Amino acid sequence: MLELIVLVLGGALVAEGLFYALFPGAARQMLAMVEQMNPQTLRVAGVVSLAIGVGLFYVARTWLAG
Repeated sequence: MLELIVLVLGGALVAEGLFYALFPGAARQMLAMVEQMNPQTLRVAGVVSLAIGVGLFYVARTWLAG
């Protein structure tokens, strides 16, 4: 289980790093947009993202692990 968590965290860091490395201008624009967002909207987006991530984690563990 710990191995899977480390792999998932590593994958997330790789994806985030690629985004910043390949599209630094878009990353700055996105951060500026986030800074201006209503805190409640940002909170809802975070909860939705969390739910999707947990769902994907569940699918990977139950259906794809074999």
